[in-house]
Amino acid sequence: MRGQAFVIFKEIGSASNALRTMQGFPFYDKPMQIAYSKSDSDIVAKIKGTFKERPKKIKPPKPAPGTDEKKDKKKKPSSAENSNPNTQTEQPPNQILFLTNLPEETNEMMLSMLFNQFPGFKEVRLVPNRHDIAFVEFTTELQSNAAKEALQGFKITPTHAMKITFAKK
Repeated sequence: MRGQAFVIFKEIGSASNALRTMQGFPFYDKPMQIAYSKSDSDIVAKIKGTFKERPKKIKPPKPAPGTDEKKDKKKKPSSAENSNPNTQTEQPPNQILFLTNLPEETNEMMLSMLFNQFPGFKEVRLVPNRHDIAFVEFTTELQSNAAKEALQGFKITPTHAMKITFAKK
């Protein structure tokens, strides 16, 4: 689910205020399109007592695109490695992710909105005087790895595909 986010508010007034003030807000060079959800989220349904378990969707395997993506991922790190010698080898998994190839307009709020959809998200740390790199911390290695795999190569802008590695310990 790329390009979408669901935000739950405790009060309808807060949700209405957020919708009104943030409608059309430029986010990565595109205006946000905000609307109320058509149905209650699982959390809201559980609170109301109307929650019904849904069967999980089974995704069919995609062997051909996966092969192409692996080739692309092998090419991208080599160009990034040439520009930054500190990222030549993959670091062992840990709870902190290291982001590279970020556009100049990247800020803490943008990255927080992108990563807080994953369980265990703790914080985003930008590096002073370096717009192209950042750190994102999670509670556990498993949680950081899930975010890393889901957002690897995510295009923040049409020309900036984010590269995610584990930070050095």
